[in-house]
Amino acid sequence: MRQIFLDTEMTGLEHRLGHRIIEIGGVEMQSRRPTHRHFHHYLNPERDIEAGALAVHGIDREFLQDKPRFADIADEFLGFVRGAEVIIHNAPFDVGFLDAELALLGKAPVETVCRVADSLSLAKELHPGKKNNLDALCERYGIDNSKRTLHGALLDAEILAEVYLAMTRGLDSLIVGIDPDRDSPRASSTPLPQAAAMAKSLVLKANAEELAEHERLLAAIGKANKGHCLWLAETG
Repeated sequence: MRQIFLDTEMTGLEHRLGHRIIEIGGVEMQSRRPTHRHFHHYLNPERDIEAGALAVHGIDREFLQDKPRFADIADEFLGFVRGAEVIIHNAPFDVGFLDAELALLGKAPVETVCRVADSLSLAKELHPGKKNNLDALCERYGIDNSKRTLHGALLDAEILAEVYLAMTRGLDSLIVGIDPDRDSPRASSTPLPQAAAMAKSLVLKANAEELAEHERLLAAIGKANKGHCLWLAETG
């Protein structure tokens, strides 16, 4: 499973009012391991940036004057995400801006080339009633976000990748999960809907070294129990 963790920064909060994307960043993982491939561009929005947005990301219009427009990088972006599962924190917000940018170019919505998953929805299912922004999740899972003094698309995408791995660790077992806010496992007879939808991406196959170590461990258990080991096939 190829996954892209994506984040964007904008000139304001509402694409319907003509606000534009000014930064887009994404990092790639294959089978839950970083590939060290990334996509990152600052973009010239050809319009002013609202003061509230500037306070969040610190990117001003002067800095963006010589940067490419979204039209200049659209095909590169679509090629990067094509065929992948794209994971975004509060995905409807970012996807709305991406689709608005693509529509201006006469291109189809982003979900025609990739599958989008919302990590915020997953976080809310795992931690109902609690803060589930990236900063809160970093604190909950012990992830260092000390460099995040301002929002930045590429940095936030990298942090999101770490947060997602922490949130989904163990969710391939959909009956018993670990709640990091509690000391004991919590049992559930019904899997979390978002977890079930993502389960296919959470399977890691053991390599040859791990399989050999597994066999050695089973042999040791069998020896310690006079040849009886439930996980070893009975012989004779």
